Amino acid sequence: MNDLARRIGRVGVLYGGVSSEREISLASGYAVGEALQRLSIENTMIDVADNLLTQLELVKPNIAFIALHGSGGEDGTIQGLLEYLRMPYTGSGVVASALAMDKFRCKLMWRGSGLPTADFLRLDAESDWLATLEILGGEIIVKPCREGSSIGMTIVQDPQDLRDAWRHAKEFDKEVMAERRLTGDEYTVAILDGKALPAIRISTDSEFYDFNAKYHSNQTRYHCPSGLSKNRECELLDLCMEAFNSLDCRGWGRVDVMTDENINEILRISVARDIKDVQWKKNINIRLWKHREQISIEISRVWCKCKHI
Repeated sequence: MNDLARRIGRVGVLYGGVSSEREISLASGYAVGEALQRLSIENTMIDVADNLLTQLELVKPNIAFIALHGSGGEDGTIQGLLEYLRMPYTGSGVVASALAMDKFRCKLMWRGSGLPTADFLRLDAESDWLATLEILGGEIIVKPCREGSSIGMTIVQDPQDLRDAWRHAKEFDKEVMAERRLTGDEYTVAILDGKALPAIRISTDSEFYDFNAKYHSNQTRYHCPSGLSKNRECELLDLCMEAFNSLDCRGWGRVDVMTDENINEILRISVARDIKDVQWKKNINIRLWKHREQISIEISRVWCKCKHI
């Protein structure tokens, strides 16, 4: 047994679950398990859909590696259970996980912190569909507040379509929001152990970066280097770190950034770390998601530094 494996002990890989993202969580879990095997780290796969407490009692892992996606796994629920059991686990804690999973409340936090995010409204049965479209610029994205992987999302431009999109999103979460659509370049920035990794620019032939483009399409392209100038990349990474830290996230995560090619005004973003203004000549919509399988294998080598107790 190598020193790393000896220090870590037995790892319980929590994966699967019962959320609408179960398919992706299974793939993430298998990738993490394979990476741990290559590192000669003892691990047991635990599908949380099947009597989790009994499995944890039988396996008795020294630490839980959370490879779950969606409700129950990314929203603070499993984190709260593990806190109660006093079992160390990877990733962010209860509050950060809950906020990062809830798009509406996350955006309220960022607005309150002075971070730029696209205009948004919460929708319900009493919403004025025409007024909502007018307020948000005529083309909007409707989405469940607490879903991931673009599940339940629809782009709309018509009041009747907006009502239908709201009904569709409600199939996945009781709370639904509408957000002004941004149409510029899309970037994703992984954060690991307190450091933002190089930005990746995403391009797809789909209408937007939807579930199929994320997980099934062979036409989605990931550009790294991103094509940004050195200064712009540094500004983007600083912005992502501020968004990440504002929610008290820890260990690792990912910040997704959309730019708006139709806005030319300069937005000033206060960076508390070095008390300066960062200027972006594009409006920026930031969406924070927890870890995804794209980075699971890469981070496994330093995973022991990321655990939260």
